[in-house]
Amino acid sequence: MSCFFNKGEENYVVEIYVHYDIVGSFLRPAELKQARADFAAKKISKDDLKKVEDEEIKKLVAKEEKAGLKIVTDGEFRRSYWHLDTFWGFGGIKHTKQEHGYFFHDEETRNDSAQVEGKIEFTGDHPDLEAFKYLKSITDSSDVTLRQSIPSPAQFYAELVRGPENVAAVNKYYESEDELLDDISKAYRDLILALYDAGCRDVKLDDCTWGMVVDDDFWATMVKQGFDRDDLEKKYLRVNNGALVDLPDDLRVSTHICRGNYHSTWAAKGGYGPVAKYVFAKENVDAFYLEFDNKRSGSFDPIKEVPAGKEVVLGLVTSKKPELEKPDDLITRVKEAAQFHDLQDLALSTPMWIFASTEERQPINRRRTMEEDCFSNRYC
Repeated sequence: MSCFFNKGEENYVVEIYVHYDIVGSFLRPAELKQARADFAAKKISKDDLKKVEDEEIKKLVAKEEKAGLKIVTDGEFRRSYWHLDTFWGFGGIKHTKQEHGYFFHDEETRNDSAQVEGKIEFTGDHPDLEAFKYLKSITDSSDVTLRQSIPSPAQFYAELVRGPENVAAVNKYYESEDELLDDISKAYRDLILALYDAGCRDVKLDDCTWGMVVDDDFWATMVKQGFDRDDLEKKYLRVNNGALVDLPDDLRVSTHICRGNYHSTWAAKGGYGPVAKYVFAKENVDAFYLEFDNKRSGSFDPIKEVPAGKEVVLGLVTSKKPELEKPDDLITRVKEAAQFHDLQDLALSTPMWIFASTEERQPINRRRTMEEDCFSNRYC
């Protein structure tokens, strides 16, 4: 925006850049959680559940706009997970259970998974597409930008080869991994274009795969399963970029890369250095949303690999504890990051899903209010 002021007899116009953002998942309200439980118990219909979702999304969007956010989301209120619900929406995929969930620091998640049961495709109908259409319908009169977050193609691939049962299902329907990667990319590209046709101009790819690759302890287990780090990085880059080919010029695509968030605990540790030459230097996105709110996230040095002109959104405002950061401390850290990437192309955000990546709530002593985490008016 522009700011006009007068100094003596001379007038000045100064460009002030507002660089604040959110990742976009919010704590599910109690009313929504109850409705979802009632639906699972067959006490209410799917239509009844949708009415509750619609109403709670309306309330959330009103709060986002009141907080001064220029980009808003539906809070992912129609999802149980940040990623699996999207996978289940593709053709050729079924909802399954595994022996174990995902292993976080001191905690294991629910054990849902996604498994191949045919050729993967976007069928023209997808829950994320319908979710966006509703979000657009309630914001047509406002000037905010609507964001649709979806898990990355690489995250989809990682789920489909997670564990021997999933691998066996892939091998049943795909003769080669090249064919699998190509189908994933195409299904994603078709979904992204359908979102664009519905009016979406901001798509964010949530991606924990790179955050896992940097963790040496995680890789100790992956090596035992026959994975090669460099080979996997190439596959992740290929499948992600394959979905981003020839997209409309006015569609902004970003990626959010963190190390997991479940009950305020984490899945991986390590700086972005080991993956910077792939994802930062070569992934065809416009912006990177990154986790930098703790020591296990490493230094800012790897962001020097991000090409000039691309935005780096610094996840410095933590969602892992309730205490608010001191503005001076945030300013100091932004200045540190500016040694590695142009200050003009830096922004400030939470590092991950604001409250939780799934329906599970954060522990009460680690939670903030929404107003505290919609920090735009406080810090920017």
